[in-house]
Amino acid sequence: MTIAVCPGSFDPLTLGHLDIVRRARSLFDEVILGVARNSSKSALLSVEQRVEIARAALAVSPGLEDVRVEIVPGLLVDFCRDVGAAAVVKGLRGGADFDAELPMALMNRHLVGVETVFVPGDPALAHVASSLVKDVARFGGPVDDLVPAGVGDLVRQALADRAAGASSAGEQTQQATPTTEGTVR
Repeated sequence: MTIAVCPGSFDPLTLGHLDIVRRARSLFDEVILGVARNSSKSALLSVEQRVEIARAALAVSPGLEDVRVEIVPGLLVDFCRDVGAAAVVKGLRGGADFDAELPMALMNRHLVGVETVFVPGDPALAHVASSLVKDVARFGGPVDDLVPAGVGDLVRQALADRAAGASSAGEQTQQATPTTEGTVR
């Protein structure tokens, strides 16, 4: 039985991600969606929220109900070894994605011999990226047609919560800022 891992931060999960998982599922006996913590990114949604979103979306996606969702706790190659994965499946929207993914694919193969399979993204979804979904939502634009049902609401709420937290933190900082006279505002 061949196992593949579709890794990503999925912050948030998009229809483009589901498209890649669907196509990976047609190529491999088992697919695991691996939700990673990316230390170079500041996630909007918690890893637990991202896992919950993925499980809910896969449960209602025909042909994907048996895709497992797991947290990748550290290095992807260690996770692949632990679950017995023969391959990593990554979606590519264009050349920039390939340029970013190729060094990681080569390093993964170097470290444990796991191969990476690149699947070209559906051209109808090539413009969909988690970062763009967050940017559009941040400014009140429509994102519900880019993400699984209910995810747009979660993104908007998380953005509102973050803005409220930043606003109250800014007020606290402003209140404690010394003036030129040496007094505190």
